[in-house]
Formats: sequence, C-alpha cells, structure tokens
Amino acid sequence: MRHKTSILFIIMVFMVLIVPTPFIVNSFGDCTDIIVGKKATMDGSVINSHTGACSDSRVHVVPARTYKKGTMAPVYWGMVFFGRDDERAGLPVGNYGKVIGEIPQVERTYAYFHTGYSQFNEFQLAIGESTLSQKEELKAYYVEGISQQIMTIEQAQVFALERCKTAREAIELITSLVEKYGFLPSCEGGAEALTITDTKEAWVLEIFSVGPDWTKESGKPGAIWAAQRVPDDHATIIPNYSRIREIQIDSAGILASENYKQVAIDKGWYNPASGAPFIWQEAYAPPITEGSLNRLWLFFSTISPNLKEWPKRKLTDPTDSMTMYRQRFEGADFYPFSAKPEKKLSVQDIIAFQRSVFEETIYDMTLNPAWFVPDGKGGYVKSPLTTPFPSKELEDLLGISHHRNVSQAGYGFVSQARSWLPDSIGGVYWFYLDNQYMTTYIPIYAGVQEISPLYKTRDLAKFDENSAQWVIDFVDNLLHLGWQDAVRDLRTVRDPMEAGFFTSQPEIEAEALDLYKKDPKLAKDYLTKLTKYRMEKIVQMYRDLRYFLITKYTNSTE
Repeated sequence: MRHKTSILFIIMVFMVLIVPTPFIVNSFGDCTDIIVGKKATMDGSVINSHTGACSDSRVHVVPARTYKKGTMAPVYWGMVFFGRDDERAGLPVGNYGKVIGEIPQVERTYAYFHTGYSQFNEFQLAIGESTLSQKEELKAYYVEGISQQIMTIEQAQVFALERCKTAREAIELITSLVEKYGFLPSCEGGAEALTITDTKEAWVLEIFSVGPDWTKESGKPGAIWAAQRVPDDHATIIPNYSRIREIQIDSAGILASENYKQVAIDKGWYNPASGAPFIWQEAYAPPITEGSLNRLWLFFSTISPNLKEWPKRKLTDPTDSMTMYRQRFEGADFYPFSAKPEKKLSVQDIIAFQRSVFEETIYDMTLNPAWFVPDGKGGYVKSPLTTPFPSKELEDLLGISHHRNVSQAGYGFVSQARSWLPDSIGGVYWFYLDNQYMTTYIPIYAGVQEISPLYKTRDLAKFDENSAQWVIDFVDNLLHLGWQDAVRDLRTVRDPMEAGFFTSQPEIEAEALDLYKKDPKLAKDYLTKLTKYRMEKIVQMYRDLRYFLITKYTNSTE
C-alpha cells in the first residue's frame, strides 16, 4: 500500500510539472444531465437527472388549478436568482421574481414541484436543464424596458410542467413559447439544453438565442432549436455543451425550428454550396472546454467501455506517461450523441455518477502533490485535510490545478418514470439539496401533495435550524475539519438511511397501490405523510452529525 501511494505521488508530481493546460475552464458549468431510455434501465423505467441548478433550491408543490377563460399567466424574470441581497431573500415560497410579460393561461393546470429550475410533475414528466456555451453573436441579455425577449428556460419549464403530460407535448409547447416570445438567456447569455422524459420516451432539446436585436414585429422566430430522441436502449449526458450534431430534418427522432440552418447561413457559419453536412453543434457552439470534455469521457468510457478506444486518463490505465499526459485532447465530435450501456443502469448508478469527483484519474484533485505528506516510513500519504472540493483560496495557496467535478453544490434530482404504475406511484423524484457527494437523496413520489417546511425554507442571509439546506450545508463545512476521516463518518450514518429508501421501495409501493385501488387520494395522503417524515428524519440525522463532527474534530486542547 505504501508503495502504491508513493508511485501515485511521483506520477502526480510529473503530471504537474509537464502537463500543458489545453483548455480554458468553463465560466459556467454546474449542470450535468443524464437520461436513460427504458430498455437501458434495470427496471424498465425512463430515467432523467440533473445536478447543479441555481440558488433558489427551495422545493414546494404547486397544486393543479383551474382558471377562467381569458385569464393571463405572468412571465417572470429572476426565478432562478435568490441571493443574500435579492428582494425575495427571506420571503416564503411563491414569489418568483419580476413580472416582465404575460401569456394566455390555460383553463386547467397540473400539479408540479417548483424550484428555481422546476423539474417534475404529477404525470411523471421530468425536465433537466444544462446551460450551454453559444457564440457571442447569439447572446442576449435582459435589459429592463428594452429587451423584447421574455421567455427564460426556467419559465418555459414551468409552463411545460403545468400544461403537459408527455415529452413531445413539452417540446412542442416550449419551442412555440421561445419562438413567439423570444428566448431570453438567464445564465451569462448562455444557450440551454433540456432533457425531457416521460414514461415512454427521452429527448434532448437544445435552444440557442438569436442575438439582442430580435423583436416580435420582425416576424422571425425568437430562438433557434433542435431536438433529438434518445433511443430506448441508449443513455446520454449533457455536460454544459451542445450534443446534437448532424441535422437531417426528415430523420426519425429529429425535430428543429424552421430557421435551424438559415441563421448559420446568414452569419457565414455554414455554406450550403460546400456540400458538407450541416453540423448543428459546430454551427452554433464554440469549441468544447475541459470541464465539459472530461464529463463526456468519464460517462461514455464508463457505460460503454468497449464501444471504441477511449483516451487513457485513469491512473491505472496500461500506458506510458507520455501517452497519458501528452496525448492530444479529442474534440466534441469524438463522442456519440448517445450510446448503449454494456450493462443496464439503475437510479443508484446515476447517483453514483452524480457524486463523481474523478477518483483515480488525471482530473482527481485529491492526487495533487500538495496534499501529500511524509508518512514517517519513507513514503507519502494524503493529508487528513485532503478534499476533492478545495476552495479557490486553498487552490491558490497550495497551487492546486482546478478541475471541474461532476459533484457540485446546489440541488438536483434523479427521476424514475414507470408506465406500469399509476402516475402518483410510478413517478419518483429522487431530490437532493447541497452537494450530492455528501447529501442524502429523498424519494418524492409524483402523488405527494405537500413538502416538509424544512425543504422549502431558506434565507441565505441567516442560518436557520429549520432549513434543510442550512443544516446539510453546516455538515458540509464541518467535513473540511478532517475530510478524509470525516467523510467516512458521514457515510456511516447516511448510506444505511439512503439504502433503506431503496430496499423499502417495493413494500412502500405495494402499500400505496393497495390504497390507490380503494381511493387514489388515500395513496397520495400515505405517500405525502411518508415523505414528510423521511425529510424530517434526514434533517435530524445531519443535526446529530453536526454535533458528532464538531466534537470529534475539535481543535481545542484537553
């Protein structure tokens, strides 16, 4: 064991000294979405997922509602923004930002779970979001009193979740909204990708803006978009970068806006006379960056290791140092849109990937030489403070090269959509708060009618004992007192609880189904009560763990 650690230390020193930095780190890159078709999952469910999200992580149920004909629905700006100085800070859920427009309301809406980026509804429709880089000429920003674009992606997600039952319905609605009202980026002028799933299908929808000068009066679409269906036996990942490549509009499983090619032609990015195929990704996205490329590599080389010869980036790969660290980095075109997993995937597999910090690869920040200290036996060991999540200040102090982990702070989910069960039971929204590496996933069934106040309470300007995210984040910070050992302490209590949610799932669902056959409301009440109880149990676990950690890792003297 000492020999292995010493070898790793030498390799990492060599890597730091000679490896050039081939990429610029993403300015945004917190969101990783994974979707899996129903024939690629262990239980036949369609899986969707998302990590990262935004500052407004509070979750609550917006119930189904009816409206009088002619009612208008408000369009909000700022739904995802919830900072310490935001005017909504400290306010209860229900205030979604500044109203910048309105669209006709439907007479009946569906229940959905609202967060900054809303993700799941009562009919098992799930939507993940991942911001994309787009060319500078396409970017647009909100300027009060000037901008005519009003449809942000998060607002379009809400309209889809409260009005649609299927993925295709959601794509049709979202694209019609961004075309008619103008797509307004809310994340540094970036484009957006949505992973949209129902009980049968999985789709990727990518939306690019059309620059700051668009007006409704122009008669032109207010967005450029394309959508591609993921085959039922495939899975794919969206790592903050466009994934759709060749657009053939007559192909099955491909949809696109009428201007999908024309904008590129008008701007000189594509010449139809060249005879070359139109490559969507290359037309509208800038070159890929490391923070996106490393996630593509990790995902596809993990689920389909024999699909092709993947780059050698694991420290255990049989290769010499020159090919490991001097290899040419591949482009985005090296990776398929989707791939068939060599073994079927489960919710737990997706959670494990969401928690990845690139262990034992060239992107593993815990293997930086700065962390290693003499073990007193002629070798080296990791310092107890070694963490895959060093702060920027610590990176600067120790000279640690930053690599973007899959695991990030924020909130997110993994969803299951199952056609063989009633929607209220078949849909499961595995929701987490804070950093997924150390948090606990809670199963929220589609039929849940109310969320524990612990999960819908947060004031960024003031710690609150009754806020789940504050309590979990407190533990997250305490782990850094002695990360290597403290994380094991966390897993000792967290892993059995989380595993219990999975092992009890068949029993819980059988009970709910029996109640559903008597009265669907009985099943919803049962699942609501169970979910609130579990949420309270999770928060109490982190409260107790907080006291354990501060006692065990205190720096006080005896």
